[in-house]
Amino acid sequence: MALVRDILLWPAAMIYGSVVAMRNMLYDHGLMRSHEFPLPVICVGNITAGGTGKTPHVTYLAGRLSEMTEVAVLSRGYRRKSKGFRPVTPDSTVSLSGDEPLQMARSLNRARVFVDRDRAHGVREIMNTAPTTETVILDDGFQHRGVKAGLNILLTSYNRLMTRDRLLPLGMLRESLDGTKRADIIIVTKTPQDITEEETDLIRREISPGPRQSLFFTSLSYRTPVPLFSQAEREITTGTAILLVTGIAEPAPLLGYLRGLAGSVTHLSFPDHHSFTDSDLKSITVAFDLISSGEKLIITTEKDGVRLKEITNIADHVRESMYYLPVGIEFIMDEEIFMKKITGYAGKHS
Repeated sequence: MALVRDILLWPAAMIYGSVVAMRNMLYDHGLMRSHEFPLPVICVGNITAGGTGKTPHVTYLAGRLSEMTEVAVLSRGYRRKSKGFRPVTPDSTVSLSGDEPLQMARSLNRARVFVDRDRAHGVREIMNTAPTTETVILDDGFQHRGVKAGLNILLTSYNRLMTRDRLLPLGMLRESLDGTKRADIIIVTKTPQDITEEETDLIRREISPGPRQSLFFTSLSYRTPVPLFSQAEREITTGTAILLVTGIAEPAPLLGYLRGLAGSVTHLSFPDHHSFTDSDLKSITVAFDLISSGEKLIITTEKDGVRLKEITNIADHVRESMYYLPVGIEFIMDEEIFMKKITGYAGKHS
């Protein structure tokens, strides 16, 4: 069946790849315009359709940089119902801002967050409406070549390295591996914390970064559960039964982490950026009520949490049991080398 599927999808993948390659060639030769701006612009993105951990990496980068400079994060605001340029604050809604920008706005203390589908227009509006901004971070902007970033950070997941993937729709690549040449920094995300030096060397040889490119490895760092609605603090122990509710592209790392902590984990998986319906809430309630253990929790992601928090018709006993698990990143090694590259670029071009 897999061979038949590959044969059927191969022509579509070749057509898709040719169109993307032509578009990149037009930008490379100046036939399509990339806008440059008189302030540092850092792009964080990937060539894979989802699942590489962009949001925690953008949040980390914006948090670190905002300790020393005025930072604005510019995102598309995927699936928002509003249009054009908008600032995002902790009081914004998912429908107006999108789930990931709202998550970042609530996580970041100093950096400001904005959304605009047109990235070049968005940077101009940031310069007009927030003139003290000294650095702009483009969230998921690697394919949006209308803005010429001064520093491109490319992410690839340890669980699905871009070197082992194929073009859409055969695989999850948005463009061919030639696109990696535009990256200044490549980060292998979701790396196991106990990875050996031999394993990192093998991946380094497989990715084969160019002379001007730097390669780093990061892992996910899960934190203490935070209540969505109640004020009660809870811990996950070997006696806890968990209903995990996710609407993200790659829930496997979170699922594995919880299975290593809790007594049992039941997983309800929904598509990435899923808008929860009354039917979904009924499924969540039924699955939660079926757990017989006295100590039980509903755990979700921070991104899913911003969507679930806006729903008002959740049963009281379900609301009181809902917690999200914040996630950050940790560098396997060379974190300060990474930050020196970031601050060196931002300081030099501010």
